Amino acid sequence: MEEIRLNKYLASCGICSRRDADKLIDDGRVTVNGEVAKAGQKVTSADKVSVDGKAVEQNSSKVVIAYNKPRGVVVTERDEHAKVTIRDVIDYPVRLTYAGRLDKDSEGLILLTNDGDFINAAMKARNYHEKEYIVTVDKEVTDEELDTLRNGVYLKELDVTTRSCKVERIGKCKYRVVLSQGLNRQIRRMFQAIGRSVVKLKRIRVITVELGDLKVGEYRELTSAEMTKLYDSVGLDY
Repeated sequence: MEEIRLNKYLASCGICSRRDADKLIDDGRVTVNGEVAKAGQKVTSADKVSVDGKAVEQNSSKVVIAYNKPRGVVVTERDEHAKVTIRDVIDYPVRLTYAGRLDKDSEGLILLTNDGDFINAAMKARNYHEKEYIVTVDKEVTDEELDTLRNGVYLKELDVTTRSCKVERIGKCKYRVVLSQGLNRQIRRMFQAIGRSVVKLKRIRVITVELGDLKVGEYRELTSAEMTKLYDSVGLDY
């Protein structure tokens, strides 16, 4: 039986990304054969792995769903301060984990999956995967300010300059923004840097998957054709 690192095993079970798995292990929430797991530990399919006392096992089939997140839902595994988390609103027979976040005050497309390899591939910033948003702000943005947003904005709070991106005016105070990175509250911080406040933010595309006419609060499984296209776009076989 092949040994694999525990964080990779947890990701393959759809529990979380490898990075988040490392935190679960560090926090003592993972056990292997009844013993608290250690960082860097390896396991085989014969080992009994549990998270928070619940047994987990590798998935036999890959699932990705598209969910139209309403405002107010917090995209997190567990948060004692959140009134409503994504775990509270998604009722699916297989445990799924989000591939990328969307802040509480934003709405729109979230992908959830039981495939940790997909989560890793989709969330790596160096892969430049696109996410598309419709953004409404409180005051119109000038052409010069649009060029500033497109070319990269220095975010003082994060001490980083954003990557170049696509920004298109589609209304007096409404803009289409396409990013290839996912900094914390990035779009809100970018517009704040030019003196605007975001009134509404809606994500309408993640990589190759579009929100389409999916209603707020509803989800759907991706079709086989969508899965093949999505996996191909992140360099994985489906």
